Amino acid sequence: MEWLNYHHLLYFWTVARAGSIARASQELRLSQPTISNQLKTLEAALGHRLFERQGRRLVLTDVGRTALRYADDIFRTGRELQQALKGIPTGERLRLVVGVADVIPKRVAALLLRSAVKAVPNLALVCRESPLKQLVAALALHEIDVVLSDSPAPEDIHVRAFNHPLVECGATFLASPALAHLRKGFPRSLDGAPVLLPSAGTALRRSLEAWFASQAVRPDVAGEFDDSALLEAFGAQGMGVFPAPSILWREVAAEHGVVPIGHTNDVRERFFAISVERRLRHPAVVALAQSSGAL
Repeated sequence: MEWLNYHHLLYFWTVARAGSIARASQELRLSQPTISNQLKTLEAALGHRLFERQGRRLVLTDVGRTALRYADDIFRTGRELQQALKGIPTGERLRLVVGVADVIPKRVAALLLRSAVKAVPNLALVCRESPLKQLVAALALHEIDVVLSDSPAPEDIHVRAFNHPLVECGATFLASPALAHLRKGFPRSLDGAPVLLPSAGTALRRSLEAWFASQAVRPDVAGEFDDSALLEAFGAQGMGVFPAPSILWREVAAEHGVVPIGHTNDVRERFFAISVERRLRHPAVVALAQSSGAL
C-alpha cells in the first residue's frame, strides 16, 4: 500500500497558500532548496506536476488545485481534532460542550442529550444556555461543540453553520383537571379560555398565534413565560391551558397531574443541532443526530 507523506503535503499546502517558496520557507523555517526538493518528491509520488512557472510566479496546475482542495480538508480536520481534544485530559472523560438556546424547554434538551450520554459512557457533559445568536458566535470560535435550537442558525450573523434536523412533532394542550371540560369541542373550546403561552417573538409563539387565527379562536392570554418549566408550574395550578411538545406530554402530565385537552399537528415544534461542520465528528453529537429521529 502506498502512503502519502503528510510532511510533503504540508510543504505543498504552505507554498500554495503563501504564493511562493520564499514566503513558505519563512513560515516553515526551512531553506528554499529543502522545500523545492520536497515538492519534487511529492510530485514524483503523485505522478503529476502540482505547480508551473509563469515568469517568477508559481501557479497551481489543474492537478495542483485538486490537491489543494484535499489538503485544505485534511488540515482543517486536523485543526478540528486538536480543538476536540483540548478539553480531554489523558485517560479521562470525553468532553462535550453543548449550547442550549434559551427558548428550548429543558425537558426537550434533556431528552435530546440522553442519547449522547448513553452512547458515550465516559462523557463529561457541559451545557451552556444563552440566546441563539450568542451561541452560534461561540460555536464559530470553537468554544462549544454543538448548539441545540428550535430554529436554524440565523443568517444575519454571517457564520458558516450547518443545521442538522433532530426532531419534529406537534403540540399537545394540557391543563389542570379543573379545566378538563375544555376537551369538549377542542379547539373551538379555547375561544375565550385562559391560556399560558411562550414569550412573544419565539418560533413556537408565532406558530401558535397563526394556528389560533386559522381556527378563528381568540383565547384569553393569562400568562407569557420565557421559562417553560415556570409555564408548566402555573398551568398545573389551574391558571390556564398550556402547550407542550407532543413527544413530552405524558412526562409533563405525570409530573404535574395535568390532563390533555387536545392535540394538533398543525403547530410544529422543530429542534436542530447546529454545527460548524457539515459532517459531524464528535461521537456524542453523532449519536445525538442518529437517535433523535426515533424519539
